[in-house]
Amino acid sequence: MRRKLLLCGLLVLVVGVVAVMPLAAQDEIVFGMVLVGPETDRGWSQAHFEGGQYVEANLPGARMVYFPSLNPADAPETTLQDVVQNMVDEGARIIFTASDAFEEDTVAVAEAFPDTVFINISGDDALTGEAPPNVGNVMGQMEWGKLIAGCAAGLTTETGSIGYLGPLINGETRRLASSAYLGARYCYGLNGGNPEDLTFTVTWIGFWFNIPGVTLDPTAETNTFFDSGADVVISGIDTPEVIQVAAQRAANGEAIRAVPYDYRGACDLGPEVCLGVPYFNWGPAYLELVQSVADGTWEQSWDWLAPDWSDLNNLDTSAVGFLPGAGLSEEDAATLNGVIADLASYATNPFVPVSFALWSGPLSLQDGTELAAENQLVSVIDVWYLGQLLDGMVGASE
Repeated sequence: MRRKLLLCGLLVLVVGVVAVMPLAAQDEIVFGMVLVGPETDRGWSQAHFEGGQYVEANLPGARMVYFPSLNPADAPETTLQDVVQNMVDEGARIIFTASDAFEEDTVAVAEAFPDTVFINISGDDALTGEAPPNVGNVMGQMEWGKLIAGCAAGLTTETGSIGYLGPLINGETRRLASSAYLGARYCYGLNGGNPEDLTFTVTWIGFWFNIPGVTLDPTAETNTFFDSGADVVISGIDTPEVIQVAAQRAANGEAIRAVPYDYRGACDLGPEVCLGVPYFNWGPAYLELVQSVADGTWEQSWDWLAPDWSDLNNLDTSAVGFLPGAGLSEEDAATLNGVIADLASYATNPFVPVSFALWSGPLSLQDGTELAAENQLVSVIDVWYLGQLLDGMVGASE
C-alpha cells in the first residue's frame, strides 16, 4: 500500500479565544442545531440530530433546540438569522450550523450575537481567519471512510465500472470522491484487476439532496449508472436514494451493490446489497464542545477529527466509522478488514508524516497538473483544498 494518512487522533488548530461564562452545575445548558435537511433523512441531518441526542443523554442539564430543513425548497422565507434569534431567545449558548450551506451566513449572523458560540460544520473560516472570535469549525476526516468505501467497491465490482453520486462541487466533495477513487483503484488491483482499466464516473446532482426542478433527480441518476454498466454505486449525497434503488433492482435479479453515506443505519434500507456505510459520529465532539461552553473553557478552533483507530466503530470515541455490509462476500470482507487494519497501523505510526493513505504520487489532476511526484506525499491542506478531481476519474471538476 502506498502509505500516507493522518497519524494523529485529530488535527486541531486553535486560533483564538472568546469569553464564555461558566454555568453552575445544576444549570441547564441549551444548544441549538440547525439542520439543512429533516432529522429523519437516514443521512447527514439525522446523524447530526442524533449527535445532539447523544449530548442530551450524556451531559446533565443539556437541552437541544433544533430547526430542520433550512434550505431553499423547504423554508424559502426563513433565514439563518431568524432561526438563530429564536434559539437565542430560548436560551441557546452554542449553536451548531450543520452544513457548508450555512458557512457564509454563520459568520455574518455570529457577528450579531457575539455572546453566543457558533460551530459551523465542514467550514474553515476559523482556519482562514475570516471568522469572528465566537465561531469555530469541526469536521470528521471522512477521507478515511471514503477510502474504505472505495475499497469495498473495488473489491466487489465485476464489470470494472463504479458510479459515484455526488452533491454539489467544492473542495470537500472533490476530495471525498477522489478518496473513494483511490480506494477503489487500490482494491481493484488487490483482486487481480488492472487499476488502469477501472472506470470511476462521478455525477453531481447540484445540491446535497434532491430539490425538484433545481437538482438532478438522484433516483434517476442512480438508475443511469446501473443502466450504463456500473455494478456498484457509491453515494456522496445526504439522502439514501442510492441504496434504495440498488435494493429495488437487486430484488429483480440484478447483481448490483451500493455504498450509502453519512448515517450509521443506512444499510438497513437494503442490507442485501449494501457493501457497508462510512458514517459520521458527531456525538462525542458535540458533547465536548457543549461541555466547554458550559464550563467557560471554549476556545475558537478548526478541528478536523480522525477516527479512533483502536476502535473504529466506538460511538463514544470515533468521529468517523465504517460498518461493513452484508453485500460483501466473505472473501472480500476479509480483504477489506485487512486493508482497514493496514490503515489503522499506518495512522498510528509515529514515524509517518501527516497525510492520508494513498494520497501519494504519482498523482495528477484532471487537467494534467501534477499533484504529487513519485513517492511524494500530498499534504492534508492540499487535500482539503483539492481544486479538481484526480486524473483517471470521469466527471466534472467545476
